[in-house]
Amino acid sequence: MVDDLLMEARGWLGLDEDELEARHMALRAVVVFIFSIVVVRLGKKRFIGENTAFDLILGVLLGSTISRAITGQSPFFPTLTAVVVILALHWFISQLAVRWEGFGTLVKGRSRVLVSDGKVDWSEMKSGNISENDLREALRLKARISDWNKVKEARLERNGEISVILQSD
Repeated sequence: MVDDLLMEARGWLGLDEDELEARHMALRAVVVFIFSIVVVRLGKKRFIGENTAFDLILGVLLGSTISRAITGQSPFFPTLTAVVVILALHWFISQLAVRWEGFGTLVKGRSRVLVSDGKVDWSEMKSGNISENDLREALRLKARISDWNKVKEARLERNGEISVILQSD
């Protein structure tokens, strides 16, 4: 009975076909979509909100790999297995980064202090590829100010965002 179900599923997914039909790709898309939801949930918050380059790479790799399962460019189940391996590797590296700060900095980068007590650190700005206009934009968007003299600290965070803490009056 299980063998019959597996054979039927192979037919529905077009696993033994040289060319996929629309119905095969449609069903593959449904299966891969549901599988992707499970994978994203396993990845927890890392897929949502602001991401470091490390997390962005995961999203690109997963999208690229998963699409191959839908289009039939790669074998269906081995491709889904590769997705699980990529997610597991990301989780493992994330765990190492949490436990060893130096490794975390290597993988995820470090934040840079761009402004400290109203003074701009132009060497950190240059190292972070942040222009004066970028800084002014961040100050306007994040702190609703245009003068960095009112800033206690502004940092280029590991995810590429600029955070701003204003000086107390």
